[in-house]
Parts: sequence; C-alpha cells; structure tokens
Amino acid sequence: MYYRTSVEEKVRLPPKFLVMKLTDAVTKMLREKYERRIIRDMGLVIAVENVDVGGDGTVIPGDGGIYYDATFDAITFMPYVNEVFSGEVKEVVEFGAFASIGPLDALIHISQIGNDKYSYDKKNKYLTTRRGSSLKKGDKVIVKVSTVSMRATTSDTKIGLTMRADGLGPEKEKRGEKKAAKKPAKGKAKEAKEEKKGEGK
Repeated sequence: MYYRTSVEEKVRLPPKFLVMKLTDAVTKMLREKYERRIIRDMGLVIAVENVDVGGDGTVIPGDGGIYYDATFDAITFMPYVNEVFSGEVKEVVEFGAFASIGPLDALIHISQIGNDKYSYDKKNKYLTTRRGSSLKKGDKVIVKVSTVSMRATTSDTKIGLTMRADGLGPEKEKRGEKKAAKKPAKGKAKEAKEEKKGEGK
C-alpha cells in the first residue's frame, strides 16, 4: 500500500549547492538520498514532496558545507503479508510468474498459482493446466502477499504472492465464472417457461 510519511532530516549542503535557491538545493539533496531507495520501516520511497527548510543553518569549522533542519513528505510503498493487490504478469518462467504490485515485482511460485497443477510451455512461454487454464505475460491477476523480505535495493527485495484462495487468480477467469453464474441452465429455463405458460391457462 502507498503511504505519506512526514520526515525530519538534517541536510548538509556542500559549497556547490549554495548558488541555488535554498529550498531547491535541499529538495535536490533529499531526492538524491531517498527516491527509489528502500528505507527500513518505510518501504520504497517513490517521491519526496513539500520540503520545508527551517532556521539559518549551522556552520561547522573546517567543514565547507552548511547544515539545515528540514522536514518533508515521503511518498512510500510498503507491502504487508495478506494484503491483496490487482497486478499484471510481467514475466513467466519455469518455476512461476513475476507480477507487478505497485512499483515492485513479486513472485507467484508455480505451486501458488491455483489448485490445479501448472506446467511450463517452453515454446509459447506460458503456464498451463490440463483443464485449459493458463497464465501468460500481460494477464491481469488478483494476488495476495504471502511473504515479504524488504532489502536495501529492489533487486534484493523478495516478495512472495499466492492465488490459492477464493477471489484470487487471473481476472479473465473471474469474468468467465461470473458469466457462467449469470447464465441459467437450459433445463431450468425450459421448466420456468412451461410453468409460466401453465399459469396463463
């Protein structure tokens, strides 16, 4: 889920930044430090906004920079176990599929795709079952987070997903289930028609 968090930070402006407007310089420093990085207890920082610089700054002898107290809003993304997302399959491999949840990609292991057994079609690069169900790149899916291991970088971060629960799975299959549920059985429709005809007599 996305969050907005207020953060306080002491920012050191090096001499080369002193020619810029103060707020612009501090904003640039904060964005370079935080954006696209994973911060513990905050998650992935998407953006730094609403930077406010207070005071005149502090100069330390022997240090050419100036230190300022600043506050800002960090827009972050942090997934939690059991959180449900609507995502898109980005890649299909032999052991499962990678799907996007917000700005991150997570793994749906082949054992967590559904109750049926899936196998990998190397030629067409998708996962399929004997009953005809399939999962391929570009499919929209409803997934639930099963494991989260947030690391310092997105490449080291590991997130596990599952679709083995009611309400989860490929959206195309969910739409098919809804259509099947709405369509009355032929036998029942015929019985209802005959009953109505009988009432008219």
